[in-house]
Amino acid sequence: MTPEQTRQQQLARIQQDWADNPRWKGVRRGYTAQDVCRLRGSLHLEHTLARRGAERLWQLLTEQPFVPALGALTGNQALQQVKAGLKAIYLSGWQVAGDANDAGEMYPDQSLYPVSSVPTVVRKINNAFIRADQIHHAEGKDDIDWFAPIVADAEAGFGGVLNAHELMKHMIEAGAAGVHFEDQLAAAKKCGHMGGKVLVPTQEAVQKLIAARLAADLAGVPTVLFARTDAEAANLITSDIDANDKPFLTGERTAEGFFRTQNGLAQAVSRGLAYAPYADLIWCETGKPDLKFARDFAEAIHAAYPDKMLAYNCSPSFNWKKNLDDATVAKFQRELGAMGYKFQFITLAGFHALNYSMFDLAHGYAREQMSAFVKLQQAEFAAEARGYTATKHQREVGTGYFDAITQVVQGGQSSVTALTGSTEEEQFA
Repeated sequence: MTPEQTRQQQLARIQQDWADNPRWKGVRRGYTAQDVCRLRGSLHLEHTLARRGAERLWQLLTEQPFVPALGALTGNQALQQVKAGLKAIYLSGWQVAGDANDAGEMYPDQSLYPVSSVPTVVRKINNAFIRADQIHHAEGKDDIDWFAPIVADAEAGFGGVLNAHELMKHMIEAGAAGVHFEDQLAAAKKCGHMGGKVLVPTQEAVQKLIAARLAADLAGVPTVLFARTDAEAANLITSDIDANDKPFLTGERTAEGFFRTQNGLAQAVSRGLAYAPYADLIWCETGKPDLKFARDFAEAIHAAYPDKMLAYNCSPSFNWKKNLDDATVAKFQRELGAMGYKFQFITLAGFHALNYSMFDLAHGYAREQMSAFVKLQQAEFAAEARGYTATKHQREVGTGYFDAITQVVQGGQSSVTALTGSTEEEQFA
């Protein structure tokens, strides 16, 4: 087969997939299959974790009432989430900023960390999944699917459309299943629950979604693309050029030259509708847990795009008990799921769980010494009945697995394996 025949065959496959695969129903790309064939290169690199994760995430989203997820900071946190029964992982840029970035700094959520940081944590989590799978498979246990899909935070893309494209590519190479982009100005990006948020024009946000989808198509991976709008709270915008934004302009300018807008539901809906053809899920960041707002937003999107899935941030920035009674909290996620909010996540769960658990232990240890740690250890032993295994920390990280490798290499004659004769073997049987 000649190179031209190969190219035409590849083109036909892409065109047929886009036309016939229900995965792409309602998805607009803004470019052609010819563009993909021309730009992707002649050698296809397979991204197994990203592909499998994206396919699994899409299956969960389409089959489950909703997919719950917790933000993970580390590979071990993600492992515990999977072991406890969660089917997907959320990776928050806020948490990466706070305690898991390539700069080694503690930052607020203002895109101050290096752009490589979130892909680095995606890779760490996937590496932890690989090791857990190896350990269990070597032990003859294949009852857990360790490779939970990871939905990762691309912030505002760390720049323009090329930055968004390259970041999406690196997310895929690291094994992310889904990625979300928000419509803030990258240079002034803020956590959705901070003040001073600046929107980019609607068309610029759409172009970043197109750039991200193109990166996924070039990689040949059906990455699940989330579009987030901060227009419910953001009342600044960089430009008055976009017709979609003009109804919300107040005519005022700031000292930085930004235009003031009328933030709220209407502005958020206008952007959600603009993003819907280009994204798989739409997420409107909100200031409090409000089922009425969620319903109004969902109904406005579904009036134009009835099958479009939505995402919801069950944020720890909300004071849940102050806003809702216990009965409403208990049914909150089920009601959201019925509205079409198919991916629901607690962004900073890892941060709060890590900080509170360590503070609680340290507070007790400072006053009760070893008695405080023994309480923790006894709680771990008790949790083993529910599937917890990290009590045996040596085994948890793969000591037995690497003992097995040592024995294979040395023909079963090694005298330097690590678990045999260890205190864990003796005391934690």
